[in-house]
Parts: sequence; structure tokens; C-alpha cells
Amino acid sequence: MANGAITIEDVARLAGVSIATVSRTLHRPDIVSEKTRKRVEQAIEATGYTTNAMARSLRTMQTHVIVVLVPNIGNPFFSEILLGIEAVASAHGFNILIGNTDNKPEREKSFAAYVRGHQADGMLLLNGHVPLDNGGRLQGRPAALPPMVIMCERIPGLSLPTVRIDNEGAAHLATRHLIELGHRSIAHIKGPEENILTKDRLAGYRRALEEAGIPFEARLVAPGDFSIPSGQRGVERILDEGPRPTAVFCSNDEMAMGAIVALKQRGLSVPGDVSVVGFDDIQFAGSCDPPLTTIHQPRRHIGETAMALMVELLESGSVPEREVVIETELLQRGSSGPPRGP
Repeated sequence: MANGAITIEDVARLAGVSIATVSRTLHRPDIVSEKTRKRVEQAIEATGYTTNAMARSLRTMQTHVIVVLVPNIGNPFFSEILLGIEAVASAHGFNILIGNTDNKPEREKSFAAYVRGHQADGMLLLNGHVPLDNGGRLQGRPAALPPMVIMCERIPGLSLPTVRIDNEGAAHLATRHLIELGHRSIAHIKGPEENILTKDRLAGYRRALEEAGIPFEARLVAPGDFSIPSGQRGVERILDEGPRPTAVFCSNDEMAMGAIVALKQRGLSVPGDVSVVGFDDIQFAGSCDPPLTTIHQPRRHIGETAMALMVELLESGSVPEREVVIETELLQRGSSGPPRGP
């Protein structure tokens, strides 16, 4: 097979490592263990893969700048992802421009203009959608779009490189954890209504209930916006509208922390009276009181993988239609336990 047909993904698959590990072996071998480095080097030799640095240098108007669109830079969820992006970008000689959009379309378009104006080479999208033009359409057909990699949130209908987790499966795992502890009345604080993460995590919650033969109750689902205050409001609404559930699954950790605050303010103990489970495993999840049971997302690995895909995309000059799904795990800590007996 000709070298041009071999990709970094082929090398990673043969070596049994991540794309980011192959990238580090090529550009920062000093930080890769000898055993792993040899395995990657053997895979490179077997496939005949070499990085096409010459082709990259011949690209016109190349800036070695990548724009990262972030909906809220203050959200601690994004910090580890950005560290992973920066590590791989630095190893390949790229600089990162962080675009904090505040979910405002005009800010998204202003950052996207860097790429359209050849002031940046590509975009990594953490905002859940492609920036739109004034008519509400995609800025060009997918094949004509600038180099882009979608991160964390899948965008239905677009065949662009995507790095994400299985949000429905992870939410199912979190809810099943509570069911296996013996809970039968499980509330859910969800995210913003139109967010794809909200829909996937709600679907996982509902599927776990259905499989366990537990009827779905709409009153046990409260809206949120991924913030601590919305978690507090969600629990207060559920407590005010009917019998108290014995557990709450929140669509992210910040809302779970807000839920714990609200429960304590009502004189309830966690997990004695109500168990709480979050999602993401942000930096503070293990330090709150009690430590939060949550779904762990390997966020740094997500960032590394996305940036490695961007490097490959810029080297090959084509848009690989691929999706990388990163595995998650449930971390059981002190906020979940069996329901208290009658």
C-alpha cells in the first residue's frame, strides 16, 4: 500500500494505542515510555507511515494557529480538554486561540472569521454546532467547510471528524447504578432543552428506568442549564411538587453540587435521605461534601485526540469522515448509597 494511503489512525490501531500517543512518539518521544515507543515505531515501520511535514510547509497562508470555540470558559469542564489540545498542538508547532463565545452567535461568527480570513488554519468546536451565516445556514457545504473537528457534542447530519463519549450509554450507567442500589424513585435534573447532551442523557436515564420496569414520571424531571443554581432550583421544584425521590441523577457535576446544597438546606442528608449522582468528574467532584459519585470523562484524552485529528486533517488536506468514541466509567464516591428503609 502506498504511504499516502496510510493514516496516523492506522498506526495507532496496529500499535494498540491512541492517536495522541502516536503523535507524541513522533514529536516528543522523550515523554513516551520505551515500551510504548518501540511498539509505535514498529507499527510505523510495518505500515510505512511518515508524517508529511513537507506537504504542510507548502500549504499557502498557513498560520499554525487553531481556533477553539468554547461556550463558557468559566466552566471547569473545559480546562482539562484545553490542556490536552495544547499539549498536542505544541508538539506539532501550533498555537491555540481560545474563542469564548458565551453561546452568542455573533461571537462565534467573529472567531470563525479568523479561519475564513486565513488568520487560522482550522477550528475545534466545543460549542455543539458549526457557526452559521446571517441566513441561518451552514457556512458552506460540509466538503467546502474549513478544517474542523467536533468535540464532545455530536452534530446530527454532519459528516465531520468527531471526538465524543457515548452520552446515552453513560447516563444509562449512572441511572442503573442507582437502581442497583435499590432506588425506585429517581429524579433527573437535565440540561438546556435544545442541547444534544441533554437529549442523549435524558434518553439514557429513561432507558435504564424502562429496563428496570420503573414507570417514567415527568414530574421527576426538572430543567437546568448546567449551572450550580439551576441544580438547586431543580431539586427545590421536585421537592415542592410531590413526594420526595430517594435519588437524583444530574446531567452534570455543577448541577449535582447545586442539588446537594438544596437538599441540605431542606434538612435532608446525602446519601442518607437522597443519593446524588453527577456527570463529568470535574476537578472539584471528589472534594465536595460528600464526594460526588459521577461519570468520569477522560477530558484531557478527548482534547489530545481531537487535536491529533486536526493535525492529520491539515497534513492530508482532506476531511476524514470518522467518529472517535472515548470510553467513560462510573466513579462511586460518598454521595450515593442504598435508600433508607421505611
